[in-house]
Amino acid sequence: EAVAAEWMLEFACSCLCRHFAEQSGAEFWWWRDVAQALINGLSQIPPHQKKTVYLCQLLIRIAQGKNLGLKFENDQRISPLESALSFWTLLEREENKLEKLHEDIRHLIQIQIVAVFMENRYFKEAAEVLERLFTDSESDEPLRVKLAAVIKTKDLCVPLLQSFSYSLLISKIKSYIKLFMKENETNFLIQEATKHVVSKGLGATAFLQNRPVEVNENYKSDLETKQRFVLSIILLRDVLGQKLATSIFPIFFFNLCFSNMENAGKNGVSLAGSRRRQRWTHKEDLELKLGVREFGVGNWAKILVHGNFNNRTSVMLKDRWRTLNKIK
Repeated sequence: EAVAAEWMLEFACSCLCRHFAEQSGAEFWWWRDVAQALINGLSQIPPHQKKTVYLCQLLIRIAQGKNLGLKFENDQRISPLESALSFWTLLEREENKLEKLHEDIRHLIQIQIVAVFMENRYFKEAAEVLERLFTDSESDEPLRVKLAAVIKTKDLCVPLLQSFSYSLLISKIKSYIKLFMKENETNFLIQEATKHVVSKGLGATAFLQNRPVEVNENYKSDLETKQRFVLSIILLRDVLGQKLATSIFPIFFFNLCFSNMENAGKNGVSLAGSRRRQRWTHKEDLELKLGVREFGVGNWAKILVHGNFNNRTSVMLKDRWRTLNKIK
């Protein structure tokens, strides 16, 4: 369960980053709930996942930064952006580089904390938050003085607020996400799978490599990655057993697995464990139509779980629905 939870958290964080960067609202909020549930389930944060947890919490708060009615801390005075700043501070402590980007983001968060209060005409609160923001750091004194002057003017059109806008903050966070994802590739599952092979003496690697695979030159470079992906899913099943199989998460992840394998087959790559094409029956078509009527187009995972299908995946359901609409 610990292995599964840690990998799921990495995956949820990568999805949060992607949807934050793409500004995909519904998907971001869905993965926010997943990430938050996983984080809340941790008795303590594993050292190697501190940055992952801090980044998830940062993004969740930045996305709600202008909603002063939303509270993330017990202290009701603390705005979402103030809470975000605390997690940004924790992230900075975990890294020894990117000093310029860190400083830019820190100052942008500080400026926008004040700006959001001013936008809502809470000038007294803006002055109070200024005292909380700048307590020890002498290097930030020039910014504190500038913000104090801005609050006195009660003018949102001053150059400081115009130049260091919320959209610029979002842009800088996206730059950080890009670097974070590049340096923290989600490889936890591969590492655990490899450990399992070594500890159990499994021959799964050899099994995959020794199966006859016919592939042209264009797909050879992609083959090893797909083999490792399939191997990881097989070993994840062996490591986690029945507990994983009875949770909601494997529905998503195993559909993802078979989706990749099917795509590989369409490109002419034959992988061990991939599924053969099978004809859709009239009964399955009816199940699909009933599922769409109940859950709506696009909710393929829900339709798959509640329907009676013959060894199908959510990707198969989506493709079949497209085919049925063309026939109609």
